[in-house]
Amino acid sequence: MKKEPSLIRKSHFLGTKVRNLRKRNHLTLEDLSARCIRIDPSSAPSVSYLSMIEQGKRTPSMNMLENLSTVFQKPVEWFLDNEPEPTEIIPTKGNSGGISGMVLEPNFLFSKDILQIAIPEMLSQAGISGRQFAHLLIRAHQEHHQNHFPDLERAAEEIGGKDLHLQPESLLVLLKQQGYQYRWFGNGEVRLDGIVLKPGSVVTSYFVPPNQVFINEKLKAFPARLKYDIAVHIGHAVLHHSDGVQCVLTTGGLGMETDQEDHHEPNAQDILNAWRDFESSFFAGALLCPKVPYRQVLERHGYDIGVHEKLGISASVAMRRMTVVSPYPHWHYFDAYQPGKLKAVYRGNGIPLPWGNMREVPDPCQHWAVFRKFASTNQAATSQLSILNVNNKPRLYCCESVSITDLAEQPHILCAGIDLNPAIAAQGLDADSVVGELQQLCIQHGGSSQVPYALAKQLERVAKILNINWIEKGLESDVRVICTRGSSCPRKPTCYEAGQCEG
Repeated sequence: MKKEPSLIRKSHFLGTKVRNLRKRNHLTLEDLSARCIRIDPSSAPSVSYLSMIEQGKRTPSMNMLENLSTVFQKPVEWFLDNEPEPTEIIPTKGNSGGISGMVLEPNFLFSKDILQIAIPEMLSQAGISGRQFAHLLIRAHQEHHQNHFPDLERAAEEIGGKDLHLQPESLLVLLKQQGYQYRWFGNGEVRLDGIVLKPGSVVTSYFVPPNQVFINEKLKAFPARLKYDIAVHIGHAVLHHSDGVQCVLTTGGLGMETDQEDHHEPNAQDILNAWRDFESSFFAGALLCPKVPYRQVLERHGYDIGVHEKLGISASVAMRRMTVVSPYPHWHYFDAYQPGKLKAVYRGNGIPLPWGNMREVPDPCQHWAVFRKFASTNQAATSQLSILNVNNKPRLYCCESVSITDLAEQPHILCAGIDLNPAIAAQGLDADSVVGELQQLCIQHGGSSQVPYALAKQLERVAKILNINWIEKGLESDVRVICTRGSSCPRKPTCYEAGQCEG
């Protein structure tokens, strides 16, 4: 089967188009190969050859391409580079929502070898350290899986016995059972080679091989944070058996840096350590808030942020675990420090960020709940309904924000929220149309508006179905139009034109 020479130069996107059509039509590679055999056995690709076509490693002959075009009822020209791929044939994530990616074509340019060569140069030019890149990779992995890591959940449940009321003393016993010893340290006693604390940061605990955990005496007055630190060290012991563990826990918005912090070359050990830290932090949350008992508490209290006080855990742990245990998957979570530092981010609903955690931006929208909470003197939890354009479509979000002061005496805002569009659509409504009308109403009133009575009643029903009481609380205030950058502000006039971004 001879290939036409010109076909090779026109087929860079062919693999993606075949793969997307196959998945959109719920066909396996075996199914597609069998379909092609029924049409013309002589030109039908094998399963392995189809796989290589989809990966961009092989170009089909014209006869083979005609066979595929018959299966999918598309003209041959449609598969070639000069024909764009319609968005309606691009498969979506099975869980609807979540973070989105991009098509990596021509496929051969995104091979493992090429990426390994290109990534260090890309990081250098972007000013991103290897450590930052590691955290970005982990966050993408976490968001792709929408915070579901059942193996870590099981490991925590085996150690903690699904006890929702573990106290510091019980956790210290569990720590000793893993073969660890602990001691308390005071001010000026931290001795960490290769670690430099940034101004405004405090070490809360750290591990010294082979089995010593040092805990800051300040945590005796903060049992919720003490429980989290101990749980993280238990996680390292259970999951990693102290092998190469370098665990230093800090509080404060700026954290710490290492001797290699400014190096842009990704370091395999740094990436491994960052992954182990993530696993242990997730383990700690699962140990302190086991999935089933914690969900039952949240259901009884309508996902009230205040449950953290009843359970003796930190607000941060309580809110992060909400994104895991809730049956509703479309959550986001921010831990924000001024002027524009995101210390923790989770975007299971794909919400764009008001600023980055690697760089500050000059024109973040000040109508985001986290920014408004910074400007508020109210320390209690507050709710906000917001409309944001995502991929040129309006989405309605509701979030609950709370102001916290950490052990380093730095204020920061914790924010947990959900994407309401899927919940509105589940009621049989056209979410894009409903939210679009609400967005226009807000724009007509200068950027914010009360929710019309009929929609408010619908959202009240959504709140009751989801059993999240702060949605109803958000309805008590105006819904606000927000954006990711002042340059894309949909208000008329825009915030920056009107000088109202401080509001």
